[in-house]
Amino acid sequence: MSFSSLSFLFYFLPASLLLYYLFSFSITFKNIILLICSLAFYAFGEPKNIGILILSILVNYGFGLLIGYTKNPKGRKIFFLTLSIIFNLALLFVFKYLSSAVQTVNYFMTSPIDVGQFTFALPIGISFFTFQAISYGIDVYRGSVGVQKNLLNFALYLSFFPKLTQGPITKYTDFEPQIYGRKETVQKFSSGVCFFLVGLGKKVLLANSMAIVADRIFSLQQMEKLPVGLAWMGAIAYTFQIYFDFSGYSDMAIGLGLMFGFQLPRNFWYPYISKSISEFWRRWHITLGAWFRDYLYIPLGGSRMRNQDKVIRNLAVVWIATGIWHGANWTFLAWGVLNFICIAWERVFHFEKMNVPDAVRHLYALLVIVLGWVLFRSDSLPKAMDYIQSMFNFVQNGFWNDYASMFLKEFWVFFVLCTVFSMPVVGIVNQFLAKGILTERRISKEPPYDEKSVYMEVPFHRVMEILYPVGMILLFVVYVSYLVKGSYNPFIYFQF
Repeated sequence: MSFSSLSFLFYFLPASLLLYYLFSFSITFKNIILLICSLAFYAFGEPKNIGILILSILVNYGFGLLIGYTKNPKGRKIFFLTLSIIFNLALLFVFKYLSSAVQTVNYFMTSPIDVGQFTFALPIGISFFTFQAISYGIDVYRGSVGVQKNLLNFALYLSFFPKLTQGPITKYTDFEPQIYGRKETVQKFSSGVCFFLVGLGKKVLLANSMAIVADRIFSLQQMEKLPVGLAWMGAIAYTFQIYFDFSGYSDMAIGLGLMFGFQLPRNFWYPYISKSISEFWRRWHITLGAWFRDYLYIPLGGSRMRNQDKVIRNLAVVWIATGIWHGANWTFLAWGVLNFICIAWERVFHFEKMNVPDAVRHLYALLVIVLGWVLFRSDSLPKAMDYIQSMFNFVQNGFWNDYASMFLKEFWVFFVLCTVFSMPVVGIVNQFLAKGILTERRISKEPPYDEKSVYMEVPFHRVMEILYPVGMILLFVVYVSYLVKGSYNPFIYFQF
């Protein structure tokens, strides 16, 4: 079940909210209701793999107790922490990487192994809840948090349905105080609804429209060479699709959290306005970057090491791990290596401090980002190289064809909207409002004045307070109409 499905919008979410607020007289009852709803949400989409989530909850709860309550010597704590990390990584490896590992081994064997015996259905969101489980064990070992004695509360942390299948990745240190001490308010709930509707719009209107363009053009590549313009159009469409798809779901997750009184961390902050790849990763999938920084990069020594070679080594480890985290395909590893090369180069030569025009920085960052997404989207490295070659090969493939004209004619509005909403337009408008630039003129209170001039005395932001909810309701009607007519509705990050 996805957040943008009709079953979620009209059945699961209203039922969950109704049950939650009916039992709002006790924090314990509210947590139990949320846990039941979270397990039901996962079981609806993955009935066969609900056991994997429950196993992860039980085993990591047990390891947390062992790590937290083990007395001296300290080596025992390290032993139990190591076992917990091995368990979680093994769980991830079996379901996400084992079949690919067997295929790789088969290249070197005269009698290939039957890959089908080692292929299992990938539990949705396993990468997200596994990383959260690992961070919990490490934080308990470090003493950053106390051991969670209540199994139901720990289960809620690991399975809370707004963040279960696609993040944001939430640390236990941030989530624990909200298990006991959150407070639901009308302001939180209304903000949550707005966050959710904005995210739903990103997903249903923008990401899904761009998905049609990207998927068709990348499928055309399987049959023929693409002209340069069409190849770039497909790459840019996917660049928009993956951003509005993932950031839309993250916004919906934040909105759902607020409806239940939880504050989840922000995961995206206009990444496509970045002027370097380092800045891009401070804005893109922020919680994943923070996880690798806190639990891999810093333990390896981070940037504090005097030896520059070791700093580069630490970056290499992090970015290889980041690529592998996204999937078992070699294209993900190549994508991680591309990001590592750019970030290492920027660090060694202090690119962000160079006297380079902002426009040049921005074009450089966008070029690397788009090429990286081509790697990310392609089925294999040879296909990715063929696609990139089409993007720059003016001589053999030409520049334009009828397909390019058709896509541009049908989807140009969505390309414009994606471009505009990739930038902090709302923030700019809010700044204007705060400065009073968009406030209507003041009028003299001396007579005579007519009805029109009295209306004009109302500040612009007061008008927006009325128009904004009306606009949100109208947009929701549009979203639902798209879903009812069966519009294309894929979700990229379910595979992770």
